[in-house]
Amino acid sequence: EDLRVDGRGCEDYRCAEVETDVVSNTSGSARVKLGHTDILVGVKAEMGTPKLEKPDEGYLEFFVDCSANATPEFEGRGGEELGSEIASTLYSVFSSESTVDLKSLCINPREHCWVLYIDVLLLECGGNLFDAISIAVKAALFNTRIPKVRVLEDEEGSKEIELSDDPYDCIRLNVDSVPCIVTLSKIGYRHVVDATLQEEACCLASLLISVTNKGTLTSIKKVGKGSLDPESIFEMMETGKRVGKSLHIALQKILDEEESLGTSRQKVGFLG
Repeated sequence: EDLRVDGRGCEDYRCAEVETDVVSNTSGSARVKLGHTDILVGVKAEMGTPKLEKPDEGYLEFFVDCSANATPEFEGRGGEELGSEIASTLYSVFSSESTVDLKSLCINPREHCWVLYIDVLLLECGGNLFDAISIAVKAALFNTRIPKVRVLEDEEGSKEIELSDDPYDCIRLNVDSVPCIVTLSKIGYRHVVDATLQEEACCLASLLISVTNKGTLTSIKKVGKGSLDPESIFEMMETGKRVGKSLHIALQKILDEEESLGTSRQKVGFLG
């Protein structure tokens, strides 16, 4: 009947809080609270050497840390398995060349490039982790500012790198093509988005779909022990595209609003 325990319809998200620029010593950061799920993402830009197979590109590195306080399952080494699963999912989502313009991170082909270290910290788990993490990663990348660099060459041919001192003289990433993950959980004959912990407990199989702001699917992954028939997979993909597009629009609106406030923006989160 398109009615869930908390009163939402099958395609409704819980209210999400998004705040950027929350950690001072990072190049970009964001915190996302979706229901009882709380995620903090920090992006640190460091200079490195391009990979051999892609000499004219920078690259991204993901690290996921599951706080032991997030859920009792993470005590001891419980969170490590989930952390590596989330990191590998993020690598596959960002493996598409059109996601982030990695060529803009190259300083000097074969010699210097920017490496973006993306740290994801799970503070609290209240269901639907992957969606919340993907929203937080996109918001943190939108907030990332990379210093402008000049390569100076002396008479002997040796190169020296000079960083700009002006904090406003920086490179911004174009995050328009960065996808968000939409998790569709199959419950009975229906599927729901943004499942709570109770709904996840009733769900045997879920589909993780990464969708761009234009509604294009970039990757798809099935999780859970249950099976999905082809017809329902097709239906879930269509739902994922539709929900993903509206998710991008809402997120971009919040990010643009925060950006327009500039330095006068009031910090409201736990780091305010």
